[in-house]
Amino acid sequence: MAEYRIEHDLLGDRQVPKSAYYGVQTVRALENFQVSNVAISHYPELIRALGYIKKACALANLECQIMEKDIADAIAKASDEVIAGKFDDQFPVDAVQGGAGTSTNMNANEVIANRALEHLGKKKGDYKVVHPNNHVNMSQSTNDVYPTSLRLATAWMLDQLADEVDHLQKALKKKSQEFADVLKMGRTQLQDAVPMTLGQEFAAYSAMIEEEIEKIRRVQSQLYTVNMGATAIGTGITAPKGYDTIVTRHLAELTALPLTLAQNLVKATQDAGDFVEVSTTVKRLAVKTSKICNDLRLLSSGPRTGIGEISLPPKQPGSSIMPGKVNPVIPEVVNQVAFEVIGNDVTITMAAEAGQLELNVMEPMIAFKLFNSILHFKRVLRILTDQCIVGIVANRERARSLMESSIGLVTALVPRLGYELCTEIAKKAQETGGSVYEIVQSGGYLSKEELDDILSPEHML
Repeated sequence: MAEYRIEHDLLGDRQVPKSAYYGVQTVRALENFQVSNVAISHYPELIRALGYIKKACALANLECQIMEKDIADAIAKASDEVIAGKFDDQFPVDAVQGGAGTSTNMNANEVIANRALEHLGKKKGDYKVVHPNNHVNMSQSTNDVYPTSLRLATAWMLDQLADEVDHLQKALKKKSQEFADVLKMGRTQLQDAVPMTLGQEFAAYSAMIEEEIEKIRRVQSQLYTVNMGATAIGTGITAPKGYDTIVTRHLAELTALPLTLAQNLVKATQDAGDFVEVSTTVKRLAVKTSKICNDLRLLSSGPRTGIGEISLPPKQPGSSIMPGKVNPVIPEVVNQVAFEVIGNDVTITMAAEAGQLELNVMEPMIAFKLFNSILHFKRVLRILTDQCIVGIVANRERARSLMESSIGLVTALVPRLGYELCTEIAKKAQETGGSVYEIVQSGGYLSKEELDDILSPEHML
């Protein structure tokens, strides 16, 4: 049987595994919150953020002369190990939890306290020397630590997302150059419109995605305003004067991020608006990318009875019953993750709205959904780029054949023949199955030279 140590909190005693660096409050969280079965360690950026915050706080407390140097040093050393990911397995608390993130904060306090005790030559649980609340959590509250950790973690995750967006954009741009001379028919409302090139189509996709990088960077910058030193509700109770500025400076130096202290800490402690804007930005990216994937599925439809202007790289057999069938599985999975992001955005919006008075207790759900949106969409963007976009092939003859047989070519004749006559030409082409070129020539509306010039797809682009 496992060996245990006994730890105590205001509700009484609890057994804690002797080898564990977490303590009694983490044990209670494990008992209370078996919801998602996704531990906070699933998001290493969050654990890393907590480590930086706890180290910055220890350094600030030392500078304010309210913490002994040996204890501050031990806490800082333990925090460095947390930052390095050495104790990720000691953060088992479910990401979905009540308490506005208290369980997450206390998990960090306990792990760092017990590791600091070892650095001081003491045993785990010897909290008279280093206490999770009295020392690791000194001059802090969950209500400034937790939202700040979410801001740091989200900012780092947005870096990763931006990299994947850039990777996709470059692949789309390369395809636009490769397809620059592929003539095809453009479509509106799924009906023939006017000629274009496949390169123009992919260039539009590239431009759509490129502007999302700037959107991500803009909203990322809003996350650099933190409420450290606010403690419980923004008044700074239990923290020494000037601590908020000092701890923010230390945190900025440790993380190398341009962090600033919020001007109104009461406001910053309860307002989740920045997380809503981040979610909206990720949703916007997801909507655009999903639209592009819808197009890829349509343009590759067939192979004989659909549009078939492009072929997607075959990734797996598409049916257990239909031999030879290959499905557009990569765009399909992107669509589905986009749906998840859109749904998560609704949840984040409602959680932000549900804040009451001086605190938003729904921040764990905001974090859970926001982290999943960024993490899952980052992964699926890499799949889309490497498993689909780079391998797309243009079916040049098919694209040109569809364009040349399209009634949409008649649009180019409107300036010369007028809308009414062109309508009649289009109607006759539809009824007879003839081409616009043949009907105009047989009707004597234009000379062959004039017709060839006007209906040259190259001139209509």
